[in-house]
Amino acid sequence: MPPAVTIDAMDVALEAIIDKVRKAAERGRPLRIRGGGSKDFYGQQLHGELLDTRPLAGVVSYEPSELVVTARAGTRLRDVEALLAERGQCLPFEPPRFGVAGTVGGMVAAGLSGPARASVGSLRDYVLGVQIVNGKGELLTFGGQVMKNVAGYDVSRLMAGSLGTLGVIVEVSLKVLPVPPAEATLLFELSETSARQQLNRWGGQPLPLNASCWADGQLAVRLRGARAAVAAAQRQMGGEAMAAEQAERQWSALRDQALPFFRLAPGEALWRASVPDTATPLNLGPTMVEWHGAQRWLRATPADARIVREAATRAGGHATLFRGGDGTVPVFTPLAEPLARIQRQVQQAFDPAGVFGALRMI
Repeated sequence: MPPAVTIDAMDVALEAIIDKVRKAAERGRPLRIRGGGSKDFYGQQLHGELLDTRPLAGVVSYEPSELVVTARAGTRLRDVEALLAERGQCLPFEPPRFGVAGTVGGMVAAGLSGPARASVGSLRDYVLGVQIVNGKGELLTFGGQVMKNVAGYDVSRLMAGSLGTLGVIVEVSLKVLPVPPAEATLLFELSETSARQQLNRWGGQPLPLNASCWADGQLAVRLRGARAAVAAAQRQMGGEAMAAEQAERQWSALRDQALPFFRLAPGEALWRASVPDTATPLNLGPTMVEWHGAQRWLRATPADARIVREAATRAGGHATLFRGGDGTVPVFTPLAEPLARIQRQVQQAFDPAGVFGALRMI
């Protein structure tokens, strides 16, 4: 059970963060927002004086009947998931943990979702509200604790994937869901093209598809839902059933990139291509396919950036240098000028003094 949050302790920690942001703005010194540091590898460049969010820890409220949990940014993700599990609930988008130190604030700031994303939605879809400290040291609240709370621009979901470049996330309210009553994982020996085509056919049928992963000629499909629906899907789809304990380990390892595929050789980099699920194989080397075809993990080098990005663009998507960058290659696909201008305007509105170091993204 996560530690209880006392008002006094929360106020002291929050006041310290606000004070540090205000002083940084006055002095023109950038800050680097950091929780557990489990995703320090992600992004273009880390710079600035460290601002540790871990003192802002604890679950503020949890209403199982309302399917809502509110937690401080420094609360460990594993503590929140343990709390939800006690009531048979979960974060259905399966945020990658990358170790035990990851925090709720870092989870939202990174904006990453796990194997079930294609079926249940992304992290951003489950953010109901946030409280942040902007670059002026102002405490701002957006959204709330219900789904229909948005009037105008949805700032709370804008924080998802912002990598700490717009403000310090102080508190987050998230929608949660019950753990499905039944689950099964089926294995199929298929080529990448055949696996994609089969997933597209299954996607047009009323099947409880939850996650999929293709690599080295084998497709794994996870079913989740009502017991009768999962049993019926197993009979209809065929394949070889994976033992439950083994399946749990495999999907957890995929979620946290602990499978052998993600072990990079010296000089290699891990690329993430986001493309339509109907896109044909990119044929760029060792590949793992998730999200029913919409996410392609590739092992290449930073020097392959032009080739990888051109292939992703031809397929109708874009590519991110997820791990293993050398600092000289853009991690994120550069935006077209109209979008880049909007990004600069948003950055200026939230952080006029440049406190939060946009170099993490640019």
